[in-house]
Amino acid sequence: MPLIERALARAGVDITVVTTDDDGPGKHLAVQLGPELDVAQASTPASSSGVPPQVLGVDSRTGTVRELAAEDGCATRCATRIYFRKQTEFYKVSVPLWQWLRRNADKFDIVHIHALFSFASVAAARCARSRAVPYVIRPLGVLNQYGMTKRRPALKRFSFQMLERPLLKQAAGMHYTSKQEQVEAEASGAVARPFIVPLGLDLLDFQTLPGPARFMARWPVAAGRELVLFLSRLDPKKGLDRLMDAFAEVKRGRSGALLVIAGEGEEGFVRELKHRAETLGIAQDILWTGFLDGEDKLAALAAAKVFVLPSYSENFGIAAVEALAAGVPTVLTTGVGIADDVQQNNAGVVVSPNAAEIASGIERFLSDPVLASRVSSNGRQLARARYSLDAMGAALKTLYESVLAEAQSR
Repeated sequence: MPLIERALARAGVDITVVTTDDDGPGKHLAVQLGPELDVAQASTPASSSGVPPQVLGVDSRTGTVRELAAEDGCATRCATRIYFRKQTEFYKVSVPLWQWLRRNADKFDIVHIHALFSFASVAAARCARSRAVPYVIRPLGVLNQYGMTKRRPALKRFSFQMLERPLLKQAAGMHYTSKQEQVEAEASGAVARPFIVPLGLDLLDFQTLPGPARFMARWPVAAGRELVLFLSRLDPKKGLDRLMDAFAEVKRGRSGALLVIAGEGEEGFVRELKHRAETLGIAQDILWTGFLDGEDKLAALAAAKVFVLPSYSENFGIAAVEALAAGVPTVLTTGVGIADDVQQNNAGVVVSPNAAEIASGIERFLSDPVLASRVSSNGRQLARARYSLDAMGAALKTLYESVLAEAQSR
């Protein structure tokens, strides 16, 4: 969400984001709650004359963010973020957020809702609909088959029928980040007008990488090894089980290969993964770095020979985009949302979701430097063309203007 805020601010869109202070079960973000003051009515309504829309973003998934300032490139327009206290863990109910939405939803031209199956999403859609403000929903992959069937499936089915499906029917548009996400969401019952707007990165971070020496200095065990990098949240849907099976195959022919797993996850799941590594006989050839960010993440990308994202289901794949932007030869499974883009632009290798094909994809890059170099260049080009902040901001602005033009024509 912070990158979307920055992209919209750079595109000249006024955006206010409201969310809760949720920071996980029983936790609250250390942020200022507030303010009780209402938002001023926009001085000039959005129209087809080129006046940018005033957008209310409702984010039901919070995290470490900061309010934008002029140095972020927002020029005369900036993003504002307002937090409200959550009262419950279940559905993250926040009465203050609901009260604020009731008072202020009609002071915006459009409401952009990020994620579903939460109180914030339902409250925002209902408040917008009751005040005739068009709203757009970004489902964040929760409507795909994996998301609907793997986590609390019975509860999700009940909630979807009673709460989410009516909101989807009334939405002015659906914001998908990939064609794959659209296809799966529509199979689940999303019927609103689709818009595909990929997520973007600040590519400046990836133009000059710090070099692999920083990574080797912190983790000397990686020195002189061929690094195969997984960098993402450690979650069952990420396909780490089959990545380990694939890496065991790679190790049979390449003794110098080292699998770097950069990310964090639930303790029980991580224990299962480490036990699997012991069983496969590759425990000594896996480096668990934990969560990496900033220069450490960039150094890991600089050191990697191959990046792998073998997810069972991924509505987009922002970690894969980071690898493309860094020029790391990338192996994706067909479950990753951007896989079609990568394949069509020869920017990586896309394989079926099984260990043998993942291993083959890794081997292709490790054994063919010419192919790796060509794919690296294509990946950087694709990132610049499709996944920059400017591309995302311009596409979202066009989405809003299209939705508003249709609403005004009725």
